[in-house]
Amino acid sequence: MVETDLRKKVEAVLFTTGKFLDSEEIARLCDLDSVGFVRDALEELKEDYEKRDTALNIINQGNKWKLTIIKDYLFLTEKLLTDCELDRPTQETLAVIAYKTPVLQSEIIKIRGNGAYEHIARLKEYDFVTSEKYSRTKILRATQKFYDYFDIVEDHLKQKMGQKQDETQEA
Repeated sequence: MVETDLRKKVEAVLFTTGKFLDSEEIARLCDLDSVGFVRDALEELKEDYEKRDTALNIINQGNKWKLTIIKDYLFLTEKLLTDCELDRPTQETLAVIAYKTPVLQSEIIKIRGNGAYEHIARLKEYDFVTSEKYSRTKILRATQKFYDYFDIVEDHLKQKMGQKQDETQEA
């Protein structure tokens, strides 16, 4: 059993960062030398959250860990995000950019229409997208901030979007 103070430190780091972190990063952020103790604390915290009646849980993918909201309550955060930051058309433009990244801005405009210029400008303000000049257009890329903010692993995003596209074509 890991000491309570260490578990609280690990939990605080997971809560504060809100993104996937590996055991080494968590140990460093907790100012600890032992990655083994951190792994034990993570396992205990995960079990703790699974036993509790809470809207939060700790998940891990490979060596990465994250404190997140359980699926039953994700609609609340999606509504908050929609109401507060990005309107639906901008979110859709961001989804296309993320799926195709890197992608030419001219291709996004063809897909999304002229309104996408405004969407792209807004996404650049939020640092979800970067652009660099390329001939007479620009190359757009989703940023690490985008992946961290939406808790997405880049390879998983393309894989999931590909699965959704397959399901849509089958229907």
